[in-house]
Amino acid sequence: MSAPNPSFSDRLEAWLDTRDRLTVGDLNHALDERTFALVLMLLLFPAALPVPTGGVTHVLELFAVLVVVQMIVGRRELWLPRRIRDHHLGSTFTGKFVPAMIRRVRRFERFARPRLARLLASRLAEALLGVVLLLFVVGAFVAPPFTGLDTLPALGVVVVCLGLVFSDALIVAGGVLVGTAGVALEVALGSAVWSLL
Repeated sequence: MSAPNPSFSDRLEAWLDTRDRLTVGDLNHALDERTFALVLMLLLFPAALPVPTGGVTHVLELFAVLVVVQMIVGRRELWLPRRIRDHHLGSTFTGKFVPAMIRRVRRFERFARPRLARLLASRLAEALLGVVLLLFVVGAFVAPPFTGLDTLPALGVVVVCLGLVFSDALIVAGGVLVGTAGVALEVALGSAVWSLL
């Protein structure tokens, strides 16, 4: 009797455990499923946690903009400048954020299944989702520091990317709703502050 195939979360965890020094370029070669979605998920996950990050998330969000723009224009392989590709993500990312991310991926994995997979794989859907993800990444980036307003837009990116990895349109839709709520909250609070000033 053959052993069951390892789950996506098990393979991701095993791959990350083999890396003593994780770079942005390493993320590009992590697994064969949806490279763009996987890299975006890993880059935005720290901002999606409601914890202080000391500004490290802004650097990752800048990298994420470059990734999502390539997704929009339809590149098949992710290109990164050498300086970004060789950027070391640090022990905080690998020791704190990665284990938390693996736990959350496993939660989604329990009920994820292919839903409208062919639609998600179409070029038009990929471009449209890329535009939506770009808005969420920018929303997370421009959020004032230490306000927590970057959490929902970043979480929207993470959930959409998980939906793409699992080819599940229901999860993608949930991520779009979360990210949209986060950006709307930023706009509403920004407008209120502007009115007071």
